Amino acid sequence: MFNSFVSKVKPKRINTALNHFDWVQAMQDELDELERNIVWRLILTLKDAFVVGLKWVCKNKMDKEGYLICNKARLVVKGYCQEEGIDYEETFTPVRRLESVRIFLTYVAYKNFQVYQMDLKCAFLNRELEEMVYVEKPPCFVNEKYPDHCYILDKTVYGLK
Repeated sequence: MFNSFVSKVKPKRINTALNHFDWVQAMQDELDELERNIVWRLILTLKDAFVVGLKWVCKNKMDKEGYLICNKARLVVKGYCQEEGIDYEETFTPVRRLESVRIFLTYVAYKNFQVYQMDLKCAFLNRELEEMVYVEKPPCFVNEKYPDHCYILDKTVYGLK
């Protein structure tokens, strides 16, 4: 039942992950998803811009029997480096409201529909930002053509305040 393309190693450091093809593929999938959702734009770094760092968070995904099914890599903003009142005004995390879930389930029961659970890859990455937030290029995925560039976020990402 073990998938030979999925590494059981859960790396603590990015250099360890880069030694395993499946972790590199998981990171590339995350970057592709960010590009597909038009989360950011590459720009020349401004002199007075505060550029927030990024880091990779790696996790092994298991099925209900405990078998490893895939590796998941998330690119996370180091939001703990931001200072309230300077880099952000408030912390916002889009979540489902319990009332919405109840209304949905009531409607499903009324119409006698079937409900299936599904895992959304990038459910968090849908809120557009009003603020100007600059982030560094992803660790170990730096484009050498643009050494003086950073990304400006158009949409929210994990860890952002």
